[in-house]
Amino acid sequence: MAEQTIQTCNQNFEKLIDRLSDLDKNYNLAKIRSAYEFAREMHEGQFRESGEPYITHPLAVAGILVDLGMDTDAICAALLHDVVEDTDATYDDVKKKFGADVANLVDGVTKLDKINLASKEEQQAENIRKIFLSMAKDIRVIIIKLADRLHNMRTLGFRSGVKRRDVSLETMSIFVPLANRLGIRQLKEELEDISFGYLDPYAYAEIEQLLEKSKREREEFIETIKTRIKRRLAADFDPVPTVEGRVKSAYGIYKKIYEQGKTFDEIYDKYAVRVIVNTVTECYFVLGIMHDMFQPIPNRFKDYISTPKANMYQSLHTTVMGREGIPFEVQIRTWEMHHTAEFGIAAHWKYKEGRSGKYKFDERLNWVRQILDTQKESDDAEDIVRAIKNDLSPEDVFAMTPKGDVITLPQGATVIDFAYAIHTQVGHKMTGAKADKKLVPFDYVIKTGEIIEIITSKDPSHGPKRDWLNICKTNEAKAKIRSWFKKERRDENIVEGREALWRELRRNMVRITEEELPEFVAIDMKHHGCETLDDFYAAIGYGGITLSKIIPRIRDDYAKRVAEAEKNESFEFTPDVSKSASGVIVDGIDNCVVKLSQCCSPLPGDDIIGFITRGHGVSVHKKDCINYLSQKDSEPDRWVPVRWAGKQLPNYYKVALEVVGYNRIGIFSDVLASLSEARITTHEAAARVLKNGNFMASLTISVAGTAELDGVISRMKKISGVLSVDRSAK
Repeated sequence: MAEQTIQTCNQNFEKLIDRLSDLDKNYNLAKIRSAYEFAREMHEGQFRESGEPYITHPLAVAGILVDLGMDTDAICAALLHDVVEDTDATYDDVKKKFGADVANLVDGVTKLDKINLASKEEQQAENIRKIFLSMAKDIRVIIIKLADRLHNMRTLGFRSGVKRRDVSLETMSIFVPLANRLGIRQLKEELEDISFGYLDPYAYAEIEQLLEKSKREREEFIETIKTRIKRRLAADFDPVPTVEGRVKSAYGIYKKIYEQGKTFDEIYDKYAVRVIVNTVTECYFVLGIMHDMFQPIPNRFKDYISTPKANMYQSLHTTVMGREGIPFEVQIRTWEMHHTAEFGIAAHWKYKEGRSGKYKFDERLNWVRQILDTQKESDDAEDIVRAIKNDLSPEDVFAMTPKGDVITLPQGATVIDFAYAIHTQVGHKMTGAKADKKLVPFDYVIKTGEIIEIITSKDPSHGPKRDWLNICKTNEAKAKIRSWFKKERRDENIVEGREALWRELRRNMVRITEEELPEFVAIDMKHHGCETLDDFYAAIGYGGITLSKIIPRIRDDYAKRVAEAEKNESFEFTPDVSKSASGVIVDGIDNCVVKLSQCCSPLPGDDIIGFITRGHGVSVHKKDCINYLSQKDSEPDRWVPVRWAGKQLPNYYKVALEVVGYNRIGIFSDVLASLSEARITTHEAAARVLKNGNFMASLTISVAGTAELDGVISRMKKISGVLSVDRSAK
């Protein structure tokens, strides 16, 4: 049986060779044949989950690339794309037999499965990062990868239900947007439809049933429209332009029905007729004829010729109504536009003899470089996946500057994204925005056709706000904002980063000192290129390091060390017997009651002293406490040395604050909001107006020590109208 299947594979390969021979291209058939034979030999004895010999897969991928018009090396790489990953063949073996270009293409699509990474998500992200880095050198890598994914999707039915869903979700969120941005419509729509069928089989079946039910009427309608258009065009064209008809894809209909709440009959563009002419002038001439023949539907015209999509797509789109009362879309384009619409980047191949087959970047591929550039600030592999989901949105919006320049952004982009798309400094200096001459907030989502005006400051020190990172949509804007904070606000970043890190450590019950911290974060510091702890804090502060990525590892490391210390009866991570729940050790006295005095509310980090009370243990004061300073000489024998325990301090300490400022509207809510943003627990909060007209708030909050308190005070002092923030007695 296996022998018979191999014979079938050989026959299919010969058919592939025949197809290549018929094409008007200079293919190296001997090299392609050698690649097939080498792949077949290396994969011998390997089978797919369908039971077919493994060689059927690379052969099918090569066939898809032939359909896309790819070159010799790309077809060879398709045949060989799994030999390094799944057989004993090495990169050097492929390079020696087929050259550096083919070897590099194979390496570009080879997964990183053999590398030990923390999670499945990180594994996926690193594989996507590798693809993008390879794309930067040779765009053929992603085209081969898309063809590989397409054949895997076509045969996904042989895998388990959970695996089918996981692969479909990955395809829909990563590979479909990539195919869309590369403009390869054939791959994009088939990947969408197959994924949709596995992700929502009931909706898919319902749409297929609707399409099948109306198949005969649909075909008759499209043929009638095509005949009428050809007859009308014959009066002005010789020969008559090509006229084609199609029905919207199943997933395209699904998006209209389920995402926009429309019925099947309300979808105006489920039927489409395409007219292909020779020149741009003829496109607009045909548009006039269409509007003369049929009734155009208002607000359903799009000119993608004057304003191409980001994936190079160009066409005129207009939705009209025929005599039958059925709306349909007419797409008008030139042959060059048609090839781009069908094959995307593959239709614009730039192969230069004598240059080792390398493809250089051009303007059409700047988005690849842009996504790679955004990773430099964060060095987080999973940012690649987020960039694809955000920046490679299938739908774009087009807005204009007051001078008429068109800015293309992904759907959901805000005026902040618009500002940074114009220029980095425009974004940094932005103080407001207008949409169609009306003032709008920073989180305003741009709509196609709007004229957006960015209002900027002339102050050279003006810069972006940190909360913009949570508002903007594109990775380009986020990267530029992070870069600004990295360069211009280092001291502020250190304070912000320190607060955030220690807050998360406390929340996760990680009880370590600042002296011990470098040991726990050494891996992360090295990964992010931080030479000092301040560099590490700063990177957290400007967003280059995501705490949610590093805290779980630190927590697990801490738990392992505690467990090991307990097992070895070590006191490294256990409470000191001479300290109480207050976290204070009294030198020379064991197991005594220790209380923190309310007159000065000492915190870890304060210099402290202990007072032996009569019947109530030791009361701990700050050394600058007015009670200590006034009484230290009267009863010197009752004052004893105390110190903060270095490890396993309590969760938090209460401290009282007084905030004084101008009595403006909203100042109290701003003070409370700053505590909430810093995730500080507030126990009491009251406000009143002083005799001089100023505002004063009395607060009781919980902090871990002076380091966190200093950060809280620093944050409050930045609030507009705040004059002072001081500790007080509770």
